[in-house]
Amino acid sequence: MLEHLLCFNVVRMAKVFGVSRSGFYYWIKHRHKAIQREASRQELDIKVKEAFDSSKGRDGARRIQKELAENGNSHNVKTIAASMKRQDLTPKAARKFKCTTDSKHKMPVAPNLLAQDFNAAAPNQKWAGDITYVATSEGWLYLAVIIDLYSRQVVGWSMDTRMTATLVCDALSMALFRRGFPEQVIVHSDRGSQYCSKDYRDCSAPSMLDTRKATSHT
Repeated sequence: MLEHLLCFNVVRMAKVFGVSRSGFYYWIKHRHKAIQREASRQELDIKVKEAFDSSKGRDGARRIQKELAENGNSHNVKTIAASMKRQDLTPKAARKFKCTTDSKHKMPVAPNLLAQDFNAAAPNQKWAGDITYVATSEGWLYLAVIIDLYSRQVVGWSMDTRMTATLVCDALSMALFRRGFPEQVIVHSDRGSQYCSKDYRDCSAPSMLDTRKATSHT
């Protein structure tokens, strides 16, 4: 019907097809909007694909959203993620991640108070901290966790794109807050530089933990 609009009278066409004139114009209006939406979607898909390819397939929806916003194309992360899903664009790791922390450093290391005894008689006696990495829609992220060795439950965690002292401090801070800042809890971790850093020692300061008596690193 639309293709004959310029050749025939609208009233006559509406009568022939058994629709009202107002209904016909309503259909034209919404069809036009649908065409515009599809055109905008295709334009966005092209920009998302270009940004994804320019990162060599490493950037996820959040980073692509920021890049497009910087170039004057503002869309929320959910819209970018939907575009990536339509195009089957899955980010890959930007670099090879290490599962373990770096123990080759010259920072002071606390004594090992746990002595390989990973059993606890009550909650908040012994915690264990570690760092691993997980694959997400945003690419690889480091995950720091604090586990209560009594219940084996995660009591604190933090994620970031970099393995820093802030990563482990945030996980410890969450655990302390969620457990009401318990006193004299032993926090066991490896000798990684993140756990031996001044920032981490400050994070487990006297107001939280006594690092000389409570926090240990193997």
